[in-house]
Amino acid sequence: MSLLTDSLERALESHNLTLKEWRELIQRLLDYGVLCRDDSQVEAELYDRFERIEALVDDYLSLMGVRLQHDTRFQFVRLIPPGARVPGIEDESDEPFNGGFRTRLNQAEIALVLILRAEYDKAVREGVIDEQGCATLSLEAVALASKNLLQRSLPEALAERRQLFRRLRQLRLIHYAQETDLEQTDSWIKVRPLIVNLVNNEWLENLRQDIEADAPPTDDTDEAEPEGASIFSGER
Repeated sequence: MSLLTDSLERALESHNLTLKEWRELIQRLLDYGVLCRDDSQVEAELYDRFERIEALVDDYLSLMGVRLQHDTRFQFVRLIPPGARVPGIEDESDEPFNGGFRTRLNQAEIALVLILRAEYDKAVREGVIDEQGCATLSLEAVALASKNLLQRSLPEALAERRQLFRRLRQLRLIHYAQETDLEQTDSWIKVRPLIVNLVNNEWLENLRQDIEADAPPTDDTDEAEPEGASIFSGER
């Protein structure tokens, strides 16, 4: 047994956890990059386990230059890769990181994230956020906002639309019960507060200025990647 493993097991014993339970937690974090307590029973158990040994997990991941964002109010934890810039969190390094943990969102995913971020802000202003900090939106409202803000429609092909929303659900940005919910415009989705960390206020202000000027969004808005769009993903 290595010295590091031996030290880790002793630290875990003080929290009544085994090395197997540690591996389950770390592997889940590295695979998905995020834990949301209200997503499922599995994630609730892993999140509670994380809270017991947060300092230990933080020390372990910091050896790789990975940081943690832990929101105790809305009960989620997210991994931040080395060099990633996240609104509200001070950067530790400006060095680029192109390793395996991060994958980039494609243009359709970026567009949907922008729309959901804008609609989430609207829900906050109107005071229609639930206790978990989520905003409930109809697909019809999302489609309308997409046309108004970015002059683009949601994918018409059902398979493509499912894949787009499935991607954001895997990143714990949204939640919906079943994929069949995406077939009807009167279906509803929940937008989680994690959306705030992917798109900063400067991006939203640029969109608002374009709309007020009655002009289409700039090329930068359509092609560039929003701050924080390179994130951990469960897809390979």
